[in-house]
Amino acid sequence: MREDLSILVVEDNPEKASQITQALNAAGWSDVHALGQTARLDQAIKSRQPDIVLIDLANPDRDTLEHLSQVSDTKARAVAMFVDHTDPDLTQAALTAGVSAYVVDGLQMNRIRPVIETAIARFQIMKQMQSELDAAKRALEDRKTIDRAKGIVMRRRGLSEDEAYKLMRKTAMDQGRKVIDVAQALVTAADLLS
Repeated sequence: MREDLSILVVEDNPEKASQITQALNAAGWSDVHALGQTARLDQAIKSRQPDIVLIDLANPDRDTLEHLSQVSDTKARAVAMFVDHTDPDLTQAALTAGVSAYVVDGLQMNRIRPVIETAIARFQIMKQMQSELDAAKRALEDRKTIDRAKGIVMRRRGLSEDEAYKLMRKTAMDQGRKVIDVAQALVTAADLLS
C-alpha cells in the first residue's frame, strides 16, 4: 500500500476528525487533511486532489449519500464511507453511487488501514473494468463505422467486402493513418454528399 496517498477526511466533529487524522498518521499516511463542513467538499477536492476521501456519517440519508458521492467524484478517486446506521436501500444507493467502501457501525480506528486498502483495491478494479468496457464500446463503434465505410466503397466502386476493406487498409497505410480514420472520413464525406 502506498504511503504517499493524499487523504481527505470529512468529519464534522473536530475531536473525532483529529482522532481519525492521528490514526491515519499512525498507520503511515502523512498527507491527511480534515474537512469539517461537507458544504466545502467540492472546493476541497478541487484544491487538494486527494487519492481517497473518507467520509464519516452518523445517520446518512439517500440525498446526502448521492450528493457526497457526486461531489467526491467517485470515478476519479476511491471513496470510503463510514456510517453508524443504514438500511438495504441506503447501502444500495451508496454502492450505486460508486462508493468504494461502505462500512456500517461507524469508524473504528483499528480498522482504518484495512478499509482504506480495500477501498483502493476495489476502486482500482472498478476503474479497470470501466476502462475495459469503454474500450469495448469504442471497438464496437469503430467496427460499425468501418462496416458502414466498406458498404460505401462497395457500392461506389462495385467491390466485394474483402476488396473494399483492402482498399481502405491500403489507403490508410499510404496516408500513415488508421483504418478507422479513413472509414470515418468516408462516412463523413458520404453524409455530406447525400
